[in-house]
Amino acid sequence: QVQLVESGGGLVQAGGSLRLSCAASGRPFSGLGMGWFRQVPGKQREFVAGISNGDFTDYSDSVKGRFTISRDTAKNTVYLQLTSLQPGDTAVYYCAARNTGAFAYNALAYDYWGQGTQVTVSS
Repeated sequence: QVQLVESGGGLVQAGGSLRLSCAASGRPFSGLGMGWFRQVPGKQREFVAGISNGDFTDYSDSVKGRFTISRDTAKNTVYLQLTSLQPGDTAVYYCAARNTGAFAYNALAYDYWGQGTQVTVSS
């Protein structure tokens, strides 16, 4: 079993930045594929970014060039740096992990989820 705890969300003005953190515990972090997703009410959870245990990364087109995902194996933590934030980025952001080194684009492929952290971008 893996426990994921997100932090770092908040209210920010358009153009601002935030850094989200997701601390993992319960099994070796180096074996996990990690992803960040976001969800707004009435919509499906959408892929934002993913990172493999070999540090391969990918992003959704809507955040590419603005968000950066990274992982620190020594701290068992994955980060999502959000820059140039827009009101359309407002959502609950979720960290997810799967029992394989590769990340996935489909939320159904993940085995563990955090509780989510709210990001609100004002115009």
